[in-house]
Amino acid sequence: MNVIIDSHIPLIKGLLDNVCNVTYLDPLEITHSAVKYADALIIRTRTKCNSELLEGSNVKFIATATIGYDHIDTDYCLRKGITWVNAPGCNAASVANYIDAAIRFVLPSFNGKTIGIVGVGHVGSKVLEVAENLGMKVLLNDPPRQMHGDELPFVSLEHIALNADIITLHVPLDETTYHLVNSAFLLKCKPDAVIINASRGAVLNTFDVLNATQKFVIDCWEGEPMVNRSLLDKAVLATPHIAGYSIDGKANGTVMAVNALSKYFNLGLNFTVDMLGLPPKDYSVRYDIASESKALKANPEKFEWFRNNYPIRRDLL
Repeated sequence: MNVIIDSHIPLIKGLLDNVCNVTYLDPLEITHSAVKYADALIIRTRTKCNSELLEGSNVKFIATATIGYDHIDTDYCLRKGITWVNAPGCNAASVANYIDAAIRFVLPSFNGKTIGIVGVGHVGSKVLEVAENLGMKVLLNDPPRQMHGDELPFVSLEHIALNADIITLHVPLDETTYHLVNSAFLLKCKPDAVIINASRGAVLNTFDVLNATQKFVIDCWEGEPMVNRSLLDKAVLATPHIAGYSIDGKANGTVMAVNALSKYFNLGLNFTVDMLGLPPKDYSVRYDIASESKALKANPEKFEWFRNNYPIRRDLL
């Protein structure tokens, strides 16, 4: 079986080499000609799995070692009988650590402040724990969960806009969330509110954000890795799509991807990742989000380099 794997996926090298014919490629090398005779792909968000890449190939299975999957044309895969899986919740704790660090940086006093959490899935639920531990008042918005009868006290997006001091976004990118944060939404928000985007870049309308009075913490960008320089300068904190990049979160995504492949192809194997040798979790040291922001603001052209050479960060939640 021929498997192509994104060479930047951490801790994956060697896991499948004894049972598959594995080729490790940089995302830029995962092209139509490269995947023609592949049976399976294990990728990240930088590989767009659509007809341009897959048409005429042998690919039957795609695993993305990420929570998000908007880089996969799911309709095309359905038509072609290609099975795809993502890694839901793999880096939820990592993103929650990021949000915790962002709140502590932007708010000198957060006790009694109100946070609006938009999207209360794996990540949003962890952020809810963070907010409650910080003593914040919490407003929740998640129309799909509300529609399915979840009993959490959900409120409307407008209610969050009008009342929240901090709004943090944890939604997939689809037709309902594209440019969710636009001029109409921002006009309802408190002028000094802080909006944190650690979901997908296009959830923010870049043009409207540039003309807004609110403060922004941005980890995901429209058009990344090319970053709008004016938006970069405007952001209080700006990071290169690394909120979920703890080594623990990456390991979870890797294990979920290779085990999904094993299950699909009936390999009968249960893979684990060796975490021995990694630095222990140090709960006395807080995540230094400000340094990462400073580095990106100074060198925005190194967006991809920062992602591919990210230092080891352990989950602390």
